[in-house]
Amino acid sequence: MIKILIVEDDEHIAMAASEILHYRGYQPSICKSGNKAVELINQNHYDLILLDVMLPELNGFEVMKKTLHRKIPIIFITAREGIYDKLKGFQLGAEDYLVKPFEMMELLARVDVVLRRTEQPRMKGSYFYLDVYLNINSHVIEKNRKPVKLTPKEFHLASYFIRNQGTVLKRDDLINEVWGNEYDGVPRTLDNHVSQLRRKLGWEKYLITLSKVGYKLIRMD
Repeated sequence: MIKILIVEDDEHIAMAASEILHYRGYQPSICKSGNKAVELINQNHYDLILLDVMLPELNGFEVMKKTLHRKIPIIFITAREGIYDKLKGFQLGAEDYLVKPFEMMELLARVDVVLRRTEQPRMKGSYFYLDVYLNINSHVIEKNRKPVKLTPKEFHLASYFIRNQGTVLKRDDLINEVWGNEYDGVPRTLDNHVSQLRRKLGWEKYLITLSKVGYKLIRMD
C-alpha cells in the first residue's frame, strides 16, 4: 500500500485530505507538529509527504532539511502566497506547492502526478479493484487495508483477473496462465480456485461465470 504522511495542524484540512486519499486507495496518516513529523519520517517508510509550512515547533522547511536524507517526495501546503516561500520550497527539493484554500480534488490530482513522476517503487506492479489492493512485485494483497491469505495459485489468478478486468477469459487460457504444465487435469480445479477468490475477496457479484466459456471480472475503472 502506498503510504502518505499528512503533516498539517489544521484538523479540518488534515481529515479531508486523509479521507480523499483513502478513497483513492492510498494509506494516509496524520501528524500535527514538526518535531513529531521528523520522528515519524525517520522511523517509517512513506512514499510521499504532504507538508504544511506553518507548523508548531518546527516549520515545514526545517522538517524537510532534517529529513532530506530520506529522499521522500514532498508537496508543500501553506496559506502563504509569497513567491519567496515557493522558491525556498523548490530550492530545498519539493516536488510541488499548494496554497490554501484549495479543492481536495486538486490535491488528489497533484498527489497522483507526483507519484507517477517520481516512480515510487511501491507503485510499480500495484493494482486496485474496489477495496482490494494487489502488488505483484511484493506479493501483497489486501482488502480494506487488511492482508488476505491466498495460496500462490489464488494470488496468480487474482492478479490475472485484475489485470484483465472486463475481458472474457477462457478456461483453457486461465489454466495455462496459472498452472501451465502443473495442471492436474481435474475439471473442478479452476472452479474451486475461483470460488475461493469470490469468498476471500468479496467478488461474488463481480467475478462472473460464462457458461462453457470461462470467467470475467467486471471492469471498474
